[in-house]
Amino acid sequence: MSTLNIEILNPKAKKLLQDLAELRLISISEKTSNPFMDVVKKLRSKKATISLAEITKEVEAVRTKRYGK
Repeated sequence: MSTLNIEILNPKAKKLLQDLAELRLISISEKTSNPFMDVVKKLRSKKATISLAEITKEVEAVRTKRYGK
């Protein structure tokens, strides 16, 4: 089985595809999800496991290293 992404330019082509689906030669499913948005949602769902104190400590360490204090 292989999957194809098809853009229908002519309404007659859609009718032909529907006829093939009725004959059980193909299966038609509309993809409603956007792969980019799926990744964004996945990244946003992850919670920060670092505390504010740890962030402050890391920032101060980088500043000390950068400015040589």
